[in-house]
Amino acid sequence: MHILFFLTACVSIFAVVLICVFLFTNGIPAIGKIGVFKFLLGTKWKPGNDIYGILPMILGSLYVTAGAIIIGVPIGLLTAVFLAKFCPKGLYKILKPATELMAGVPSVVYGFFGLVVLVPLVQNIFGVAGNTMLTASVLLGIMILPTIIGVSESAIRAVPDSYYEGSLALGASHERSVFFATLPAARSGILAGVVLGIGRAIGETMAVVMVAGNKARMPQGLLDGVRTMTANIVMEMGYATDLHREALIATAVVLFVFILMINVTFSLLRRKDRA
Repeated sequence: MHILFFLTACVSIFAVVLICVFLFTNGIPAIGKIGVFKFLLGTKWKPGNDIYGILPMILGSLYVTAGAIIIGVPIGLLTAVFLAKFCPKGLYKILKPATELMAGVPSVVYGFFGLVVLVPLVQNIFGVAGNTMLTASVLLGIMILPTIIGVSESAIRAVPDSYYEGSLALGASHERSVFFATLPAARSGILAGVVLGIGRAIGETMAVVMVAGNKARMPQGLLDGVRTMTANIVMEMGYATDLHREALIATAVVLFVFILMINVTFSLLRRKDRA
């Protein structure tokens, strides 16, 4: 069994290594041909003219992800607190499966919901085309909720009851004990949920393609269309050839580095928290 467990662990590691090797061996040469600064800081993406600047897509991904965090993190965290410390048992049996069910909904279904509900709503409220950065942020904020809620609730429930009971013994109210004694103790687990949510948001493709507008230009504002790195890859990979295809793989390399940086930052914060 030791050998079997070791082999299964090696399969997982080997899969990650294969992905890294494929991305970097195909993407790094393209960055070298285009030029690092032209590729990362270029503001125009025109494959027909061999112009490959992905700064608009990088900013689009960052802005949409930031909007999703602003919307999703407070709602997800407060929902987790409610489920763990305030929710009646009868209501919990309904809400908990409902939040878990959200995690199993396919991305294309979320995208269709955004297309038929959120896009017309934004259009009617603001009087602009509904396929905007705001619409994508709201949709991604909804999509990351089950991840944040599930991980944060588990982290809150893992805090020893003595923290909460000690706070009550000192005269604090139920609400104050939860928010100022239990939540700080669950900080590491809550941060893990937020990081997983960020990874889900920045790597989402299909839903963003359907609602973001997909304009390969510098973002102009919340009510303007944007194109993310993932959307750029999935929209053009089907017909891309030669340097164009290599540039799309290089875009995936940049996205991979972003996610790697997020995970490394999270690991450093957890190590600091444990210390």
